[in-house]
Amino acid sequence: MTTTMRAMVATGPGGPDVLHEAEVPLPVRANAEVVVKVLAASVNPIDAKTRAGRGVAGAIGSWPVILGNDLAGIVVESPYEAHPLAVGHAVYGMTMVPRFGGSYAEFATVPELFLAPKPESLSFEEAAAVPLAALTAWGMVVDVARAHEGQRMLIHAGAGGVGHLAVQLASFFGAHVVATCSARNVSFVRELGAAHVIDYTSSRFDDEESGFDVVVDLVGNVHDDTGSRSLRVLRPGGLVINAPTGSWPTLHDEAEAAGVRATGYKVSPNGATLAVMSRMIEAGDLRVHVDRVLPLAEVAEAHRLLEGGHTRGKIVLRVDEA
Repeated sequence: MTTTMRAMVATGPGGPDVLHEAEVPLPVRANAEVVVKVLAASVNPIDAKTRAGRGVAGAIGSWPVILGNDLAGIVVESPYEAHPLAVGHAVYGMTMVPRFGGSYAEFATVPELFLAPKPESLSFEEAAAVPLAALTAWGMVVDVARAHEGQRMLIHAGAGGVGHLAVQLASFFGAHVVATCSARNVSFVRELGAAHVIDYTSSRFDDEESGFDVVVDLVGNVHDDTGSRSLRVLRPGGLVINAPTGSWPTLHDEAEAAGVRATGYKVSPNGATLAVMSRMIEAGDLRVHVDRVLPLAEVAEAHRLLEGGHTRGKIVLRVDEA
């Protein structure tokens, strides 16, 4: 048997051009880990930030490193013979770079609790687009905001990877959802369940709406002071939840001065929560949008497209054929 595999590695912090194909050692399973033959992976903002030397790059002991948190594939090694994620089963989930090897590779070792059976209605490419974005959306909308009937929620970047799933989840649990996006995505976001969609290129959301209970902030202050302006549309004591790493350093000070609550959010891999969303997917209550699929060898182009900031839904990498 071969002892190496093909992977796309980042040779050091920098632009997309630091991503190169390499032959690396096969991952070795230990304890309650599962070895997955990766058929598809998706690209997330944290991947690009880490590649650039931000994100979680400070935890990287040495370069080169395999990036990629999302994956879908086939189990090739289980912790034990009677394990529910048995050899040959189709699974999807996320890992955590750099504590574990990334998914821009032919194989990955993943803790069993980070995985769930793949929804039968999804292709491997569609399934790979779900985990990190959906778990982030669930964490912000359900776990932290506790979306419910009568709640008013503003979701920024409603057409993005996390945003398009957050809009659906908030709407499913009964919240009155207002979302921001660019002009070309207005109809798309409305179809996801938003009651009102604001084209940020032609209108300022703080001129149109106010009195929100919760703002799900997927932008921060990296564009047009979106984060700071969001504080103005919250009711007194309302809550702003910010996710993008490093996007709003003054969040807590500004929120305190405005008389509202604030928290950041970091996603946790959770196969049990992913399994709940699998049932929603199979029932037609949650759908993922794949903007485009590229071969693994074109991961640098995928990063360029992602950093361009106009992706609808997710960009997926095809690692191998099903």
